[in-house]
Amino acid sequence: MTASTLREATGKATPKQSRPVTLFTGQWADVPFDEMCRLASEWGYDGLELACWGEHLDVGKAAEDDAYLKSIKDTLEQYGLGCWAISNHLNGQAVCEAIIDDRHQATVNPRVWVDGDPEGVRQRAAEEMKLTARAAARLGVETVIGFTGSSIWHYVAMFPPVGDDVIKAGYRDFADRWNPILDVFDEQGVRFAHEVHPSEIAYDYWSTVATLEAIGHRPAFGLNFDPSHMIWQGLDYVAFLWDFKDRIYHFHCKDAKVRQTDGRNGILGSHLPWADQRRGWDFISTGRGDARWEDIFRMLNTIGYDRSVSIEWEDAGMDRLAGAPEALTFIRGLNAITPPTAAFDAAFTSGSDAT
Repeated sequence: MTASTLREATGKATPKQSRPVTLFTGQWADVPFDEMCRLASEWGYDGLELACWGEHLDVGKAAEDDAYLKSIKDTLEQYGLGCWAISNHLNGQAVCEAIIDDRHQATVNPRVWVDGDPEGVRQRAAEEMKLTARAAARLGVETVIGFTGSSIWHYVAMFPPVGDDVIKAGYRDFADRWNPILDVFDEQGVRFAHEVHPSEIAYDYWSTVATLEAIGHRPAFGLNFDPSHMIWQGLDYVAFLWDFKDRIYHFHCKDAKVRQTDGRNGILGSHLPWADQRRGWDFISTGRGDARWEDIFRMLNTIGYDRSVSIEWEDAGMDRLAGAPEALTFIRGLNAITPPTAAFDAAFTSGSDAT
């Protein structure tokens, strides 16, 4: 069943008719898949952006096991849900990581970790991302969301001093490791949407420019727009949408709140846990933070973005069972803003000779 067939079967609107609103299941990986589908359907979501960890989607099985793939599709259809994107952030992160340690053992697939040898993990993570492209194609999904990792992120403070040759080598390392992965994406007719995010090869405006240049702007590699990671960095995320309009392949509706009014709370987080009021910023339920959501949606209309929008719900200070449906209601109202069929001032030039 292709993505378009699945949409027909579930009765959900296609992105060209109305941008579907989905729920990213990455923060819900502890919830059984059937229960996840039931909750999203009852709340009124159009579909799910499936995370490739937990039990929501095993890309190894999805790429090879017809019965497993059918069970995923049947469950989505049972609850009237579509699927327009899948996400494999955790395994993609390991592809370019300079430091592979027990953090990754806790996040990557066991078949990627194996013995934990760093270069072995990187290479197996690359194979996992190729497998993800094949799984996406079989599921009928056009976009895979994820991270890339970075061999140079730990140099972000630029001290001790780091030579420009080291930074350039980091972008070459990214290109060398990801171009073979993107070759498989091209073969499968699937695109990768990198989430611009601290700790990745592209984490702000200029690193995104450098990343795209490193791979020759090949179409298989685009961006997942997520304003929450730009808010606390002080970036103009609406202008980012305009400047990279041809590369916006997916959209995460995720919010952040900046708290830097007392001169103590800094933007780097101070190694403090989420929701600690001493932090300079925090992720917060969609619609309750600092994101200029109406500006974002009006810009999406301007650039002609007609794909799904996915709520990535994160808020360490709020119950997710209350936050996820509330976020959906909030985003539905913004998603309803549609461009007019004629200019509002067209009546002034109607050719009327009335006096």
